[in-house]
Amino acid sequence: MDTTDQPIGPVDASLVPRYAGIATFARLPRLEDVGRADIAVVGVPFDSGVSYRPGARFGPAHVREASRLLRPYNPAQDVEPFSTQQVVDAGDIAANPFNITEAVAQIQAAAAELTADGKRLVVIGGDHTIALPLLRVAAERHGPVAVLHFDAHLDTWDTYFGAPVTHGTPFRRASEEGLIDLQASMHVGIRGPLYSRDDLRDDERLGFAIITSAEFETEGLARAIERMLARLGDRPVYLSVDIDVLDPAHAPGTGTPEAGGMTSRELLAMIRALRAVNLVGADVVEVAPAYDHAQLTAVAASHVAYEIISAMTPSR
Repeated sequence: MDTTDQPIGPVDASLVPRYAGIATFARLPRLEDVGRADIAVVGVPFDSGVSYRPGARFGPAHVREASRLLRPYNPAQDVEPFSTQQVVDAGDIAANPFNITEAVAQIQAAAAELTADGKRLVVIGGDHTIALPLLRVAAERHGPVAVLHFDAHLDTWDTYFGAPVTHGTPFRRASEEGLIDLQASMHVGIRGPLYSRDDLRDDERLGFAIITSAEFETEGLARAIERMLARLGDRPVYLSVDIDVLDPAHAPGTGTPEAGGMTSRELLAMIRALRAVNLVGADVVEVAPAYDHAQLTAVAASHVAYEIISAMTPSR
């Protein structure tokens, strides 16, 4: 961004009530109204890759609506993420809901266009299928990236009903395509039943270390952060957050909930620690509004995105 240009921030809540106006993320300006950006929040309303409960196609709008309460100063990270860089809402990427292959190509092309000038994306899904085209773009820009993946599930399975690209397969495909750093990638929050022990053997072979949800109880949050940062090192990091990493008590509105998950506080603390790494892009996925109560899931997801943007913010 040209340092002579002052960033345009969110709509002033003292002039326009938070419940009024178009629900852009955090009431930020739209990309077409600003014409430039350092970080763009973009929605991908696509959920044709889900294997259980549908509805994440409505996630971007739901998260934007819940983000109206976000404010310009983040005391937890001591940054003003919207005043030291230009952050915008870039709208939604349209993807064919009837053809996964075509949809993935459309998402990849749109993400490549949005990042052509160097801006970073924080993407709101949509189901986890969208991580694959986003990782292709990130790897094209930065080489193989360290994938930090928060999720209840591994998402390194091979196929569902013979389909190679679904919300349960993106990180297997990414590893096979050489998009990820096999020495620096990690899952956090994994829990629940698996199909067999081979799932864990395959996952390790594909390049992932794991911090399970249960280890937050046995080892504590500080140790989890230490392990995470040691694994990521100084590599370019792509962050992918499936909201079902949170316990259903914190995020009921998702497609494949699992008991025994992380708390919102634990997840936000781990994301704040990412100020220490080179965060090149991110997604927050699997918010399904039909199963949400009182916007619990959307509020959590909007704060996750806010902390990601804050972690991308340069210090003054």
